Amino acid sequence: MTKTIAKMIDHTLLKADATKEQIEKLCGEAKQYDFASVCVNPVWVKQSANYLQGTDVKVCTVIGFPLGATTSETKAFETKNAIENGATEVDMVINIGALKTGDNDLVEQDIRAVVAAAKGKALTKVIIETCLLTDEEKVRACELSVKAGADFVKTSTGFSTGGATVEDIALMRKTVGPTIGVKASGGVRSADDAKKMIDAGATRIGASSGIAIVNGLTSDSDY
Repeated sequence: MTKTIAKMIDHTLLKADATKEQIEKLCGEAKQYDFASVCVNPVWVKQSANYLQGTDVKVCTVIGFPLGATTSETKAFETKNAIENGATEVDMVINIGALKTGDNDLVEQDIRAVVAAAKGKALTKVIIETCLLTDEEKVRACELSVKAGADFVKTSTGFSTGGATVEDIALMRKTVGPTIGVKASGGVRSADDAKKMIDAGATRIGASSGIAIVNGLTSDSDY
């Protein structure tokens, strides 16, 4: 079970003050525990890809992070640049304001721009920032993500007012159906937390607490 959970974890370090040494440590831990990926800010993608070369640990990065309020063109460029530097998974933040305004076309186009930039080269995960949305908005965000061709929907950046909940994972899974990935991120700190998310429908866990999770411990990390 520990091995199975490890391969569902994106081992994450997205803090602004992350250092080169901390990124190297993150990658070393990801190799040691055979996590699914490391999730790092774009500036660290090339270094992480070099460090993880020859392993099956992926390099995941974030796009339009953490607010989602950059333009679609900027997000597409950021995606292409990240892929050129070695990223094989991209987690993009939706235009949250557009979703709450009811501009579904803009939200879909924004996601589609990243999906197109990543097509055939990287998985696209769509961060909908559930803590800022009503249930209706969560459903609509998931439906637009599927319509735009995303591979995953993801709960949270970990930098807003809350993280993943079992209820949100269940709602997202119900909305996207069985074939789209669902990533729980933010506040998953223990093996028990991870199991609850997986039981609710999560297929990936984003956490800085990956080592604690696979060792049956509880971390005090925020993400």
